[in-house]
Amino acid sequence: MAENDEDLTIPRAAMNKMIKEILPHVRVANDARELILNCCTEFIHHIATEANEICNTQQKKTISAEHILGALESLGFREYKHEAETVLKDCKAVAAKRRRQSTRLENLGIPEEELLRQQQELFAKARQQQAEIEQQQWLEMQQAAQHQLMLQQQNSKTEDDDEY
Repeated sequence: MAENDEDLTIPRAAMNKMIKEILPHVRVANDARELILNCCTEFIHHIATEANEICNTQQKKTISAEHILGALESLGFREYKHEAETVLKDCKAVAAKRRRQSTRLENLGIPEEELLRQQQELFAKARQQQAEIEQQQWLEMQQAAQHQLMLQQQNSKTEDDDEY
């Protein structure tokens, strides 16, 4: 591996998680973990370089999954190709599911302008309800204040009557 590629590695946390998932009851020494990390990084670099060459040969500008699968085959890793195709199929299914979920709003069949109008209508209704609540609270406070004033007036009148 070239020295300027040393920073281009799989994150250690991700590698440790994979090791723990694959070998849950086995302790792996730190130097072995480092070796696994370096081997994985070198393998990815090797596959990516070959895929880039295939891509360039086909005069394409973007490496596709087919270029990666071709690189596996041309480098003698045919036994990994089927598993890679299975993973690719799973990734495409997950991506399609995400796209379907993100387009649920579009699938409602209601134009965006109508949804915006409905939202504004709901906001206006909520503001109206809040204003009515505040008005009712203000009226109750006014009634309570008037009631308190009447009680004070009655008390002062009773006190005046008691003095005479």
